[in-house]
Amino acid sequence: MSEVKTQLKEYAARLEHEMLGRVAGMQASTEMKLDALYDAMRHSLSAGGKRIRPVLIYEFCRICGGTPEQADAAACAMEMTHTSSLIFDDLPAMDDDDMRRGKPSCHKAFGEATAILAGDALIAAPFQLIAEDPQLTAEQKVALISVLAEREGANGMVGGQLMDMQFETQESVTAEELTTMCLGKTGALMEASCKMGCICGGGTPEQQEAAAAYGRSIGLAFQMIDDILDVTSTAELLGKPIGSDAQEDKKTFVTVLGIEEARKRAKELTEFAHAQLEGFADTEFLHALTDALLVRVQ
Repeated sequence: MSEVKTQLKEYAARLEHEMLGRVAGMQASTEMKLDALYDAMRHSLSAGGKRIRPVLIYEFCRICGGTPEQADAAACAMEMTHTSSLIFDDLPAMDDDDMRRGKPSCHKAFGEATAILAGDALIAAPFQLIAEDPQLTAEQKVALISVLAEREGANGMVGGQLMDMQFETQESVTAEELTTMCLGKTGALMEASCKMGCICGGGTPEQQEAAAAYGRSIGLAFQMIDDILDVTSTAELLGKPIGSDAQEDKKTFVTVLGIEEARKRAKELTEFAHAQLEGFADTEFLHALTDALLVRVQ
């Protein structure tokens, strides 16, 4: 577990250095006075977290034979995309959360209008970063942009978020419906991260598909575990409010399946994820990371 934490910290440190450096470069390239906008972007980008999605990009790139430099743009792009979704999720019209990772949510620190614009900026910036990256071929750039745009859009993360909101007023939700929603809301960016890492490292089509299946599995397991933690953990440990799902009458794997069944299914998904790594070499870190995500509730 300590080796996983050490590697996570190393990847996170690289990601934060690269990402904030690129944000600074974007701000320096314009004559418009946008301090409030960039401060809001940095506020949310610097809020911490394990940076799981960019870590997956870096690691799948590595095991496919690529370098960290080849993965930097995609990793930064993914973290910006994910952060934009968190800014929007915290808004009063969505989850209405005042805290994010132990810090005030973007709209609490900068106001709703600036937070929305910061989220908009973090949706657009990733495509510029990928398109302008000197480490990637034109073919890789097109593939990365296609994957990111598809999995963050209406048929991925955004669609999953809408289903989540619709479930709040739906009388009953089946486990199958909840799974479909979570494969969009949470699983889509996990899937995209793994596949994008393979693209950056020159992985084969077969490796890309195995990586995508791995990402979908841990994305679903990750959401199940988050649902469990929302009713069993503390705000101090999570760095965000707990019990918010119940307050918002959200349908979760805990409310639909119960804690023990949700924990059982998360374990089964984790085992399936392990099996998807058989077509890669040097996967010790990914196997350990996969187990570590489940251990959060053991």
